[in-house]
Amino acid sequence: MKFATIAAVAAVLTLAACADDEQPEAQTGGNTGGTSAGGPAAGSQAEFTQVVGDRVFFATDQHTLDSQSRSTLTGQARWLQQYGGYNVTVEGHADERGTRQYNLALGARRANSARQFLVSQGVPANRLRAVSLGKERPVALCSNESCWSQNRRSVSVLSGSPSS
Repeated sequence: MKFATIAAVAAVLTLAACADDEQPEAQTGGNTGGTSAGGPAAGSQAEFTQVVGDRVFFATDQHTLDSQSRSTLTGQARWLQQYGGYNVTVEGHADERGTRQYNLALGARRANSARQFLVSQGVPANRLRAVSLGKERPVALCSNESCWSQNRRSVSVLSGSPSS
């Protein structure tokens, strides 16, 4: 009986340790309060991607921004206002379902939603460009919701440098 109890406690501790290690890859909602020691340099593209968050996700067949997406884009806007030397290409993506033509149109609507939100937050429109990649560049390859949800996104890609 003691062995079973010890095994159960070990299993619970193992699961708890795994849960602590699993950090979501998704956005941080605009956390631009600096980086920790050893983190990406302030004003770097790595900081934008890893700390601010470079992507937002969409529901199936939608281009509207949910609260988490708006939070991430608000953080992007603050960061872009601080580092005025960067321009942004907002890429719109779709999952594999639907025709190529339909997904290009949906990707364009997604990219434009993100772009317009950034403009509404004070990022100059001349620094932003929206493009659609449709279903042509998936980040996850499988035919189920776990992959489709990762591919329904817009990604803000930086060009330029941090100084104005």
